Amino acid sequence: MNLENNPSPLQEIRAHITAILGDVPTHRREAKRTYSFSGLAFSAQLAIWDDVWRTEDNFWLRLHAYFFLERHIKYEAELKEMWPVIVSWQDQVDDWGLCDALAKVYTKILVALPHEVYEQLKKWNTDENLWKRRQSVVSLLYYSRTKKQHPSFNRVRQLLTPLLPDKEYYVQKGVGWTLRELHTVYPNETQAWLKQDIKLISSIAFTIAIEKMDAVTISEIKALRKVKI
Repeated sequence: MNLENNPSPLQEIRAHITAILGDVPTHRREAKRTYSFSGLAFSAQLAIWDDVWRTEDNFWLRLHAYFFLERHIKYEAELKEMWPVIVSWQDQVDDWGLCDALAKVYTKILVALPHEVYEQLKKWNTDENLWKRRQSVVSLLYYSRTKKQHPSFNRVRQLLTPLLPDKEYYVQKGVGWTLRELHTVYPNETQAWLKQDIKLISSIAFTIAIEKMDAVTISEIKALRKVKI
């Protein structure tokens, strides 16, 4: 077989993506390209992109694997099918961009498979890998407006609490993000919790957590923080 004329899916993907010159929006546009294997069943295409993610230590190639997932997050059956395959993709994450990209997918699967995904997030919550700890909270709500169903306040709080004293910058950014979105979904409960444990919230997380609050609430919480710290 002449591989130049009949490249493998991995070779085809690599050749296309490595030739792209541009930023993330450019790559997103190029991700709409039809490959020779694009007509295969979802499971077969998923296996190809899984191979890309696992074997290619390249941000852009992994980003296109994510773009494939993103095109299928509207379908519950496919979300359930992809979970056993992509749950281990987090093992290869070493930057916030890919971490948060996966969060967009994992948070959708959390709705379809609430028990399985939440139990995995609990495991990541105490992992020594900072990106797993970040993922354990960011995936809970992601951007809350993108979902109609959310975990309960207590289930989110259960995973946020152990990370409040975490020393890693990107974990604290994830804590702040999740607190902000938690306030959007459960404003009264979140405000009460923040006021109670205000001295436990890092300055990094606090700044992000109050971004969407109204001016009066921000003023009250800031005043309380000054008194208690």
